[in-house]
Amino acid sequence: MPIAPERIVPADLMDVYAKVDQGQRLTVEEGVRLFEHPNLTAVGYMANLVRERRHGARTYFVRNQHINYTNICNKFCKFCSFYAKKGGPDPYEMSIEEVKRRLEWHRDVDVTEVHMVGGINPRLPYQYYMDLVRAVKETLPGVHVKAFTAIEIEEIARQGKVSHEQALRDLMDAGLDSLPGGGIEVLSDRVHRELFGRKMDGEGWKSVARAAAKLGLKQYATLLYGHIETDLERVDHLRQLRELQDETGHFVCYTPLSFHPEATELEHVKPQTGYTDLRNIAVARLMLDNFDHVKSFWIMNTPEITQAALWYGADDADGFVHEYEITYAEGDFGNKKQVLTYSRMTDMILEAGREPIERDSLYREIVRSDADHAKSRSSRFTPLAMAR
Repeated sequence: MPIAPERIVPADLMDVYAKVDQGQRLTVEEGVRLFEHPNLTAVGYMANLVRERRHGARTYFVRNQHINYTNICNKFCKFCSFYAKKGGPDPYEMSIEEVKRRLEWHRDVDVTEVHMVGGINPRLPYQYYMDLVRAVKETLPGVHVKAFTAIEIEEIARQGKVSHEQALRDLMDAGLDSLPGGGIEVLSDRVHRELFGRKMDGEGWKSVARAAAKLGLKQYATLLYGHIETDLERVDHLRQLRELQDETGHFVCYTPLSFHPEATELEHVKPQTGYTDLRNIAVARLMLDNFDHVKSFWIMNTPEITQAALWYGADDADGFVHEYEITYAEGDFGNKKQVLTYSRMTDMILEAGREPIERDSLYREIVRSDADHAKSRSSRFTPLAMAR
């Protein structure tokens, strides 16, 4: 017999529950209440209702590889541990041949998505970015190329002395399939001024998103939480994404990203906990009624929290994540073994009581033969659960 919602949702959230039950849009004020209310279980319960209404027990994952083509960056964001600096990672920029070599490293995994982002490196010419995309397509024919945040698109357009739209057209001609969601971190003028004032602001980010939508280019969305932003700024970020999705309809998935203060200018900030990770996923699922998918990024919030998140609104566990270099364990700037194998990924989802579904980058199910699964299980890579 189903549990009565009154046994889980307290009286002071029953008005929100009624709207969730009826599929009605929540307000900013209600979103803030969901962040501030002490009963996380009730918030997660409501988010899970939405998750199961859309996807049942299905939980998606992708065979992906990350290419972070340069860590040279002229934006000097206070929250970033990735860019080259004294006491941090050594500077690098990958040649096209180096990118091809890295793609060959994981050919046995049958990667279906290559995710490429990097620093804003003013030494890289316009043609480099076109060649970068073409190199991926030539090395892995048929792979989906998800590449370049809006901040990178601005730099690419500047290098080519063209509009954002023309830069996107040229990249699409080279083989670009979608845009990732990072770059803006939080759609807040205050946070922008204090943490990443050298980058384009929220209106500029939205302008690139609109240009992508006009060209039929799909995009992902994110929020970097856990630094100096307030609950209201988090919810307003979600509101702005929701309104932009109403306008364009081109966003595929939303991923809240947990801030790691190690080796940044914000080392004094207390690291996030599983509690805040789950709340950010749950509130996002409840606020973003026009987004089909909400992802838990296990690299940042650990596989264990991702398992719990599958009951707090998340329907996607990301993927294998070969070669991710954006977030490092403290002082470990050379670690590139942040990987889950096929068997570990599917076991992780099954252990959480959910159904693993392999997908492509646009959430179409991929069905593989027994021989393909056997090859995946024999991959030479071993799983690594990232500790906080």
